[in-house]
Amino acid sequence: MGLLGLRVAIGFEFLWAFFDKTFGLGYATSSAHAWVNGGSPTTGFLSGVNVGPFQGIFNGIAGSGVVDWVFMLGLLGVGLALILGVALRPAAIAGAAMLLLMYAASWPFATIGGGQTTGSTNPVVDDHIVSTMALVVIAALAAWSVGPLSRRWAALPLVRSHSWLR
Repeated sequence: MGLLGLRVAIGFEFLWAFFDKTFGLGYATSSAHAWVNGGSPTTGFLSGVNVGPFQGIFNGIAGSGVVDWVFMLGLLGVGLALILGVALRPAAIAGAAMLLLMYAASWPFATIGGGQTTGSTNPVVDDHIVSTMALVVIAALAAWSVGPLSRRWAALPLVRSHSWLR
């Protein structure tokens, strides 16, 4: 049950971010900046990167239509896959990649960025790393996944012959 709870919780985290950025639910994204209202889901975070060796790269791709679409499809795909219990290994890999990129963008090793304190409380392990480690566990134990959709997914001939799709 703990693994199921972990899987659903992380899936919900990704799915919630998708809905908040799409519709501007007022948490991380206001309605005025929602994707459906012409806002860019990556502009706020990536253009605000003001520290670290990848600052220029992240600032440069902020607001790009391709980056927006890839990011949003990643949030939706990872969230749905984890909640439904299907394609857990590909979802875990994609989710971990997204989280590690966000970790690099936040650059927790810095204490000062752009003249302000970064708010980093731990220079090595933060929520991005903890969630990435949880996704590694979910991918490693994908065969233990429970639920009717998960069982049907695992029974598909393509998935049985390609275990990485599990």
